[in-house]
Amino acid sequence: MSLRIFNTLSRQTEAFSPIEPNHVRMYVCGMTVYDLCHVGHARMMVAFDVVARWLRATGYRVTYVRNVTDIEDKIIKRAVERNISIRDLTREMTQAMHDDTAALGVLPPDAEPRATDYVPQMLQMIGTLEAKGLAYRTAAGDVNYAVRKFPGYGKLSGKSLDQLRAGERVAVAGDKEDPLDFVLWKAAKPTEPADAKWDSVYGPGRPGWHIECSAMGCALLGEHFDIHCGGADLQFPHHENEIAQSEGASGKPFANVWMHNGFVNVDNVKMSKSLGNFFTIRDVLKRYDGETVRFLMLRTHYRSPFNFSDAHVDDARSGLRRLYTALDAVGPVADTPIDWTTGPAARFRDAMNEDFNTPEALAVLFELASDINRTGSTAQAALLKGLAGALGVLQQSPRAYLQGGAAADEPAIQAKIDARNVAKKARDFALADRIRQELLADGIVLQDSPQGTTWTKA
Repeated sequence: MSLRIFNTLSRQTEAFSPIEPNHVRMYVCGMTVYDLCHVGHARMMVAFDVVARWLRATGYRVTYVRNVTDIEDKIIKRAVERNISIRDLTREMTQAMHDDTAALGVLPPDAEPRATDYVPQMLQMIGTLEAKGLAYRTAAGDVNYAVRKFPGYGKLSGKSLDQLRAGERVAVAGDKEDPLDFVLWKAAKPTEPADAKWDSVYGPGRPGWHIECSAMGCALLGEHFDIHCGGADLQFPHHENEIAQSEGASGKPFANVWMHNGFVNVDNVKMSKSLGNFFTIRDVLKRYDGETVRFLMLRTHYRSPFNFSDAHVDDARSGLRRLYTALDAVGPVADTPIDWTTGPAARFRDAMNEDFNTPEALAVLFELASDINRTGSTAQAALLKGLAGALGVLQQSPRAYLQGGAAADEPAIQAKIDARNVAKKARDFALADRIRQELLADGIVLQDSPQGTTWTKA
């Protein structure tokens, strides 16, 4: 079964074929680095990390670009509030993002362009749009995109211009020719810091948010590439505006496939700062390990709403431990090539090839774990580890994962286990049970077998 992807642009699942044989060019809208990343960002990063991993696992060469927006109104405001330079703020937040995504097992993209390094390309694209009559200058010094002059506007959101106008809630800015027009270049304000301004033929200013991704995508992947990804909240207006800018300037389709991941809910309510149910990745990682959080996200299809709650994370941790326990019982296994044509590997492949259906793929992993528990097969254990690697999980030492943070206390834990064994031999079962309960209270779970007693951290 060949790869099929749901394309937001066509609103249907389509067979995927890259423009260049065996080479996939993929762009993901990355972070605006003014604050710490939250769970919604984690969901997006993990979802498209899995896409890139699976494309590579099936033999494609992938050029994966994920940008960093390091100039934008929120960034300027936060830098002023903290009384630091924009560069210092964005450097700090970019490093925090890298630390958080690494903890989640997200691989670095092939290129991570910073918007501020591509201002000349943005200005060139704005100039092309102005020359084509798709952009105009305002009395205030801004440059706006003339939406009604681009015939295809609304094709990604599926709404006509009149429908989009009907949804307006604010008064039209006085210098806009149409309420839907958006800014390409913002004239600098006298009160803004010096590092928020660039010189241009339009005067001192900075690029609008939408033009940044158009310019970086075209510069690094070409004017026409394969896949463009981002959160569902970016579909309109950001991605709609990217299409208008890029296709208006080049006359070519911008991206063949548009992919969007679903929203994040917290206890079945959409995550929002205003509702007080907002969590940064740092908040979550104080309580749960990164692989468990990643595993939780894989249990929901990337396009579906993702529900985050303590109960769901605890359940995901139990599931991940079941898989690691199956590997731990077998012992170390060698990495072996995967035959994708038969058995569990074929079922895993078919699930992933149907729009990256990670819940179905995980079901295959649990079937394998059950078989391993029954047979002790090292070949199946190697297959389990290999398939899981395509999702970015089960790559730690099983013993290290199962023991977790308790490894440093191993001598004390082992001493209690030895004392319990002595009590059992003396048939002092009350003492043996009390030691087990003491360990359990500390989060240590004992597992007795004919080979001896092992422990894991709950």
